[in-house]
Amino acid sequence: MSDVSVTMAAAAAEPPLLSDSLTKWAQDRDIGERAAVDALIEEGDILARGDVRDLLIVESETVVFCDWPRFEAHYRCALVLDEGEDAFLTLVLATAFPRLVPLWKVEVLGDRRLGIVLRALACLAGSGTIVVGSRS
Repeated sequence: MSDVSVTMAAAAAEPPLLSDSLTKWAQDRDIGERAAVDALIEEGDILARGDVRDLLIVESETVVFCDWPRFEAHYRCALVLDEGEDAFLTLVLATAFPRLVPLWKVEVLGDRRLGIVLRALACLAGSGTIVVGSRS
């Protein structure tokens, strides 16, 4: 067997990336859940934490999905979060399932996470044309 065949066979045997699986699942969900999944994937650091994945992500051989209600019910008592992480997750959950949230949470996000949340909110509003970034 050639090296190319072995490499292709190994690649075919590898499971898909979590981000790819979540993006595929979110395609059939409402716009808020799609925006929340996109925000988590873009932010990256929080979704990379094993404790977050254990609480949020349900994986089986056939499906991968976010269990938002379970996560929302337990994340504040099960996870050790700094202010920025807590604020980001609060706003991402509110994107997945719109509800009243304290907007002062944006004060502790930092520029990178604020941009991610603003893009998620623009997506939730149905806008793909608003550019979120630095002002010149």
